[in-house]
Amino acid sequence: MLVLGLETSCDETAAAVVDETYALRANIISSQHEHAIFGGVVPELASRAHLRTAVPVVRAALAAAGVSLAEIDGIAVTRGPGLVGSLIVGLSLAKALALAAGKPLIGVHHLEGHIFSNLIEHALAPPFLTLLVSGGHTEILRVDELGRYELLGRTRDDAAGEAFDKVAKLLDLLPTTGSVMGGRIVAELAAKGNARAIAFPRALERDDSLDFSFSGLKTAVLNHVRRLVPDQLQRELPDIAASFQEAVVDALVGKTMKAVAQTGIRTVALAGGVAANRRLRTCLEEEVQAQGGQLHYPSPVLCTDNAAMIAAAGLFHLSRGRRSGMDLDAVPRLSLSLPHG
Repeated sequence: MLVLGLETSCDETAAAVVDETYALRANIISSQHEHAIFGGVVPELASRAHLRTAVPVVRAALAAAGVSLAEIDGIAVTRGPGLVGSLIVGLSLAKALALAAGKPLIGVHHLEGHIFSNLIEHALAPPFLTLLVSGGHTEILRVDELGRYELLGRTRDDAAGEAFDKVAKLLDLLPTTGSVMGGRIVAELAAKGNARAIAFPRALERDDSLDFSFSGLKTAVLNHVRRLVPDQLQRELPDIAASFQEAVVDALVGKTMKAVAQTGIRTVALAGGVAANRRLRTCLEEEVQAQGGQLHYPSPVLCTDNAAMIAAAGLFHLSRGRRSGMDLDAVPRLSLSLPHG
């Protein structure tokens, strides 16, 4: 069984092909560069870019997989959450392809796709916990069976990836051309600094819940920067980045290990854009292994928004006879608990 996946939830236009074993046959990602000068993704620019690139990206994925559309057994597409204009482009193309080729269509939740990103490279079976950390989401999910997820904790304000991007902008680290990659830039700068130089706060550290909060940390960084003259700021940039990153990592690891203790589940999966952060991977792996558990995380290319994870999730649902109708809608704030369309 071969499934073509499409992902256009934000500013990545992606198409991929996976087979019945979740093996990746092709994975094409086109990143948008129009947004850098604005310091963040502009929804109108994103949807227009998807319109230009979606068809060429699908063609490239089919060519890389060495298959034709007629050989595809099903089409999976992100239906939400995400930017509504961007989602509509992907949905419209997926429906057109499904109609033209007479193939079944399945709408996939973007976050479920991130959960499935680990199944492409790892023999991962429930039960397991997933720490999902991206620009828009920071959640701890309990997975007792694929397709059914329990939310254990989430951010009460900013997502971790969003905090990285805002701090990158605050420190004037974002490039004026290329992709907007605040998290990667901060992490690279942090590698040169002292993570214990500045005592930034760890919100909700003693809270019994598994929730996160990063808005106070972001404000603490802002207040620290305001106290510095320009020369001091330049000298302290690596230490600020390292201390900020350490505060985020401490919060993510601490709450995840609290979830391990509460549930007794010692298999943990890390997913989402921030899952590519090396410091987070190292610290979480050390803590999970210390409890006799195992940590799984995808390759960096599968951490970012990609269609391979959408195709993998779609394969799971299609193989169980689930289908979406041609009335499938884009849902910008789609709950992970809602049934597939």
